[in-house]
Amino acid sequence: MECKNPNHPKEGDQIKVDPIKSLKDINTIKKMLKADKPRDYCLFVLGINTNLRASDLLSITVGQVRDLKAGEELVLKEKKTGKGRRITLNESAVEGIQYWLRSPQGRTLEDEDRLFKSQRGVLTVQSVNRLVKTWCKTINLPGNYGSHTLRKTFGYHQRVQLNTSIPELMVMFNHSTQRQTLDYLCIQADEIKDAYMKLCL
Repeated sequence: MECKNPNHPKEGDQIKVDPIKSLKDINTIKKMLKADKPRDYCLFVLGINTNLRASDLLSITVGQVRDLKAGEELVLKEKKTGKGRRITLNESAVEGIQYWLRSPQGRTLEDEDRLFKSQRGVLTVQSVNRLVKTWCKTINLPGNYGSHTLRKTFGYHQRVQLNTSIPELMVMFNHSTQRQTLDYLCIQADEIKDAYMKLCL
């Protein structure tokens, strides 16, 4: 009789991945990728500066972003929901895009091409999953990481660095409850601990 791994997710469940919580770790990955992987640098920077799913990042065409400036919007349709989304790009996101498009490989891309191409064609979500795991493993980052890490990192730092409200984050992530948002971003336990520590009567 085959024994099932108790740690393996049930059918239909998703394996939970972590956000990258340390700004130092984020900057280490950025520096590592910027050295000789401009496409991956762009993918990482755009991923952690927006709340887009990997499937939506991979759907972006060069023409959608080539001329965008900081503060302007990227307009696309979400693959999962079919809904239109308007994402305001910050300076880091625009810099990442331009760094890739100015690189030798990036300069060969036409407006109709996908922004994130591979040698075999378009990148897949599974490819992004492997890339993120590799980046985090390379810098010896403990935890479980994958394609969703990029989106979660954006949300985590929106809350922790900028104190963006939970209702605002709920809208950003299209969640139905505040509990879902807190659990998703892996910050509930930290915030509860901080609440205990801050009150000294």
